[in-house]
Amino acid sequence: MNDYYRDKLSAQRLKRAYEIAPPRIQQYLKAEMDYVLHKISTADIVLELGCGYGRIIPQIARKVGWVIGIDTSYASLFLGQEMLGDISNCLLLQMNAIHLAFRNHVFDSVICIQNGISAFHVKHRDLIRESIRVTKSGGTVLFSTYSDKLWEDRLEWFHLQSENGLLGEIDLEKTRDGVIVCKDGFTATTVRPDQFQSLTQQFDLDTRIVEVDESSLFCEITVH
Repeated sequence: MNDYYRDKLSAQRLKRAYEIAPPRIQQYLKAEMDYVLHKISTADIVLELGCGYGRIIPQIARKVGWVIGIDTSYASLFLGQEMLGDISNCLLLQMNAIHLAFRNHVFDSVICIQNGISAFHVKHRDLIRESIRVTKSGGTVLFSTYSDKLWEDRLEWFHLQSENGLLGEIDLEKTRDGVIVCKDGFTATTVRPDQFQSLTQQFDLDTRIVEVDESSLFCEITVH
């Protein structure tokens, strides 16, 4: 399971998953990106966790001083290097999000969107702790997941991915309550507001839970 996005849903296959997204999902992805762009500033140094092939890197790079994207999939990163070759203020690196090879307090913002917090299949607290570690005092960490209100549209999108051979067949008996299960072992979960609050409470930091477009749920952490 940990290797699904590295070995099966990576590079051109991952790109195809976004290309076939229906209109409501396209709206969700745009609203999510608009929120991120609103939260970052000119001259910021930004880290994106789980950048894939660099889908959102160009939009971030146009606004900030520097953006670094990390992912575990070499195939996705290789495609990203080809697609982003003309962008001078970005860098893609192969790296594990819970073992970041950066010193403390480097980034103005750390971004993990499009349900990356669940898609990585790592311990959520470890991911949050490591993200906070590399963020400057006064900086922001943004995690997003799906809102429950997007369930039907999200499920439609996953069915499309399955029909196009990008995911395994959806197991309808096990798919419910925000969790999508495929018969090949793939599972897509979410993080609910109370879970975000519980996860961040131990770090004693300012945390806001914001719903965007009735599709994304953002956990916004301000680092002291």
